[in-house]
Amino acid sequence: MKRKGISLLAVVLLLALLAGCGKSETNRIEENLFAFDTYMTLAVSEGPNSRAGLDAAVRRIHEIEQRMSATLPESDVSRINDSAGKQPVQVHSDTFFVISKALEYAKMTNGGFDISMLPISRLWDLSGENPRIPDEEDILSTLALVDYKKIKLDEEDRTVYLESEGMAVDLGGIAKGYAGDEVVRILKEHGVAHALVNLGGNIMVVNGREDGSAWRIGIQNPRQEEDSDNIKAVAVVQAKDCAIVTSGDYERYNVKVFEQTGQRYHHIFDPETGYPADKGLISVTIVTESGINADALSTSLFVLEVEDGLKLANRLQGVDAMLITKDKEVYFSDGFQERVSGIHPDYRVAGD
Repeated sequence: MKRKGISLLAVVLLLALLAGCGKSETNRIEENLFAFDTYMTLAVSEGPNSRAGLDAAVRRIHEIEQRMSATLPESDVSRINDSAGKQPVQVHSDTFFVISKALEYAKMTNGGFDISMLPISRLWDLSGENPRIPDEEDILSTLALVDYKKIKLDEEDRTVYLESEGMAVDLGGIAKGYAGDEVVRILKEHGVAHALVNLGGNIMVVNGREDGSAWRIGIQNPRQEEDSDNIKAVAVVQAKDCAIVTSGDYERYNVKVFEQTGQRYHHIFDPETGYPADKGLISVTIVTESGINADALSTSLFVLEVEDGLKLANRLQGVDAMLITKDKEVYFSDGFQERVSGIHPDYRVAGD
């Protein structure tokens, strides 16, 4: 399972770099790292403080991971989970901010985005050594532990409290977005003029390319294995100073279970059913200024119906969305189509 995810991220990274590279008088320097259980690459234009900016950005990524990983025993998130139903836990301001933002999106989507889904994720264990399709009874009993309204925050004391024992939160759907925003902030503070940052598929771009043109970011073909022409991008997005985040059912689905059942059981769970989200979508791409918003929204829209997801994207200022359905129809929010070129021939734009 992990091998599948790593190869996919390599494809996404390759698409971004190939689409963005061109002749330039400015050299780039690059840093590669592994964090948040994924490979990351930071490529920046060379300047007096670029190396210092890269080093500071990498340190910041690891710092955020240490606080927000659900698998590191000393992290804020693990301490919150260990104290569920017992006592509030004081956390770092980073963690408190990200959880606060997560709860904003939970309310905005009526629970479609819910960081308390970790008990369900653990039940399925799709990324682990013993993936399984749980019994309906087990799913229903575990769903009783899922409820973002039972995550209580105390702003004055900066504490987080899970009201019921057995509850657990996971910031995997939003923490990388926050890390991306912090990377961009740090790079700009160090005078970096141009950058292409890939945090495991979360793309952040600083300004355009060195020649003034936009970065051209390839969006992963969500049905690459069905494509006889082996075209890796479903579309290319023009990007300047923004975040681009894609969520899809192809990212971390369990190959073994898929081969046995023909069902693509993936890692984005529906808080209403306890099953992997199945609203007819296979890919959701968000383009907006903020990485944390793009990260949360790509997951949120994947769990919603197509119409509801488009309405939400259109309602939010500065948010563009591209939604792709199982029948390979592509839907755009009001502003997105202007950014896109090179739609894959196997896909068609809805309404055309």
